Amino acid sequence: MAKPPKHKKKRQHYALPHAGSSPGMIYIDEKALKPIINLHQYNAESYKVQELNDLNNLKHILTDKNHTFWVEIKGFKSLAMFEILTKDFGVNKLILEDITRTYQRPKQEEYDTYVFAVSRMLQLDENQNLENQQYSFILTDNALFTFQEHYEDCIDPVRSRLKIGKGNIRTSGSSYLMYVLMDMIIDTYFEILGSWGDQLDNIEDRLFDKPDKTVMFDTQLIKRNLINIRRVAWPERDKLNDILRSDTHLIPDHTKMYIRDAYDHCIQIIDIVESLKEISASNIDMYLSIISNRMNEIMKVLTIISSIFIPLTFIAGIYGMNFASTDPITGKLLPQNMPELYQEHGYLYTMIVMAAIAVLQIIYFWRKGWFK
Repeated sequence: MAKPPKHKKKRQHYALPHAGSSPGMIYIDEKALKPIINLHQYNAESYKVQELNDLNNLKHILTDKNHTFWVEIKGFKSLAMFEILTKDFGVNKLILEDITRTYQRPKQEEYDTYVFAVSRMLQLDENQNLENQQYSFILTDNALFTFQEHYEDCIDPVRSRLKIGKGNIRTSGSSYLMYVLMDMIIDTYFEILGSWGDQLDNIEDRLFDKPDKTVMFDTQLIKRNLINIRRVAWPERDKLNDILRSDTHLIPDHTKMYIRDAYDHCIQIIDIVESLKEISASNIDMYLSIISNRMNEIMKVLTIISSIFIPLTFIAGIYGMNFASTDPITGKLLPQNMPELYQEHGYLYTMIVMAAIAVLQIIYFWRKGWFK
């Protein structure tokens, strides 16, 4: 019998600060990627994107109030880059610490000249493990800074919308762009949950067809991932609610109208997660119940066989003791010993009796329904 495939759980390790360390320390991991900085500049009539080597001249570029800017930063291996953010744009070092310590929960914080927010970008790898990447935002009046630790992401559709220029994305300012990116991240949750829902349906079909150990392993993998996405969806909902209640001028009312829609999507995600968790738990319970019933069927068969052979073994044991009715040397009669030992046709009679007992037991068990 082939062994069930082993699912390797991919653990994500976050660099936690040491106890007593100073707040506001920028953390650059030794495995951090070299930063790639793309500057998207657009308005209703034009759109262009260029790659920057650093942020030295960015403050001067952002003085153009006729355009909206998206500063897309991937990779953190540059302490100078974060120092420029503090020096030229007044970003608090506590914010930079939250950006580089990529274990933050989704949240939103308001400051005098900018708004800081965090989302969690979720993707599935080739082993169906959940990749959980932090995606950070700094929103100003005409620019949006985004930060991510790795190069891979799920927001190519947003870049395509900017390039094509359809809809409100080029005309509604930087706050609308932040909403679009948050909504795109939330939409990927729907795709992931839809994939897991299909897998749970297939697992349920396998349960009714021919359950094996892989059913439990596959279900447990999905259940563990559901717990992880639940830990993201709840604070994401709270973050969107905080934005809706915010009084900052950087997020106008027309953007909040769209954020309210993203908030509704987040509530739907939470409902779907809870439903899939119940389905996964019921699949595991059903698998264990099927295995238990199968074991009960096996035990019933063994019990029937044992019940049939117990009286037959008893009879065979008695006549296997070989206590003769007469002494073979003196010929003396031994009245308390087995008189049937030398009975003519005794073997045949014993076998008939044993067969009759077995048949009567089978008939009895059949009438009781044990063979159904």
